[in-house]
Amino acid sequence: MNIRKHIPNSITLGNMYCGFLSMGFTVHHYYRSAAALILIGMLLDALDGRVARRLNVKSEIGKQLDSLADIVTFGIAPTILFAYTNAIEGGMLDFVLTGLFILCGGYRLARFNVDTSEDLSHFSGVPITAAGGLLAFSTLFHAHISAIGNIVIICILSYLMVSTWKIPSFKTSIISKQ
Repeated sequence: MNIRKHIPNSITLGNMYCGFLSMGFTVHHYYRSAAALILIGMLLDALDGRVARRLNVKSEIGKQLDSLADIVTFGIAPTILFAYTNAIEGGMLDFVLTGLFILCGGYRLARFNVDTSEDLSHFSGVPITAAGGLLAFSTLFHAHISAIGNIVIICILSYLMVSTWKIPSFKTSIISKQ
């Protein structure tokens, strides 16, 4: 059995587990720990692809697994944390806005998975990793953000994920250094 080929996917599963743990911490009202787990997931997400390229073990299953981990850690976990800490009205509007974020994130991931362009110099729209990380980070300041501010934050991040704006990619500099 070639253990090398399982290392990147194990890192990806660690990312997904961080998202799962974040949700658990959120429902038990450990909001800072929940946000920290999402940020740890960001580090693991950045690491898994690098390790796969370094070990030359990229795979289609790894690509799909990465998207599944991303929707958990950067889609669902941050929206649950956001809903717990930044309740706008404590009702239907919260569900609509957090649902919008997850739907936009899922669409962005699907679009990324079928994109066959090899242009590594930019992303088309904001990656769900960045949007979810920013949403989680914003929860650390929930006491200082108004309901209107929360609506603006989640709507802008949702839009930016599905937009086709060209966002510079940090991957270009990482890949060129290898």
